[in-house]
Amino acid sequence: MQKSSDNPFIVLASKSPRRRYLLKQAGLSFSVVPSGIDENMVTLSSPSSYVKVLAEAKAEDVAKKYPKSWVIGADTVVVIDGIVLGKPRSKPEARAMLKRLSGQTHRVLTGYCVYCEARGKKFSETVQTDVLFKNLTDQEIEWYIHTKEPFDKAGAYAIQGLGTFLVKSICGSYTNVVGLPVSEVIEILIKEGAVDLSVRNGNDCRITGDSI
Repeated sequence: MQKSSDNPFIVLASKSPRRRYLLKQAGLSFSVVPSGIDENMVTLSSPSSYVKVLAEAKAEDVAKKYPKSWVIGADTVVVIDGIVLGKPRSKPEARAMLKRLSGQTHRVLTGYCVYCEARGKKFSETVQTDVLFKNLTDQEIEWYIHTKEPFDKAGAYAIQGLGTFLVKSICGSYTNVVGLPVSEVIEILIKEGAVDLSVRNGNDCRITGDSI
């Protein structure tokens, strides 16, 4: 997959290594410019609205510096029984989250925004994936907490990491659970001409975009 001749810059407005990994795995060339938005300044309404508004705020913040770029913003939360689970700040908090999720189905909501200020175009939505956990034993929970993986993850787990053993099944987008609904984001970029599907030399099929 080749870039268009007039392809604008593509910028990921996030410092998340998971979102960066997903876009690289999809073959997208991009730059990383984390947003300086204070997430506490965004009012928590419904979880679905909250993640979309925050994704828009992140994209718009970075777009001020790079108005001709296509900027990608995103935010992810875990929700169970109407309660939003953020990143655990302690072992007891991680333990409580994992026990709450054990044997239950929860929702992972990711709001995304693809925005180009110069073109006056903004695409944003919230994608939901349902995730069913296996019944966890106390030993499994303690082992997982000991790995330290839960402490920078919403809901205290990483489906793409060691936490994969916690998950019995999912319904919806896998990449959404990791942190970004890649299919939806790249579809927008293709439709807007930020990337295209040309093949050069008969063997180069990567999605590409300019970097800053």
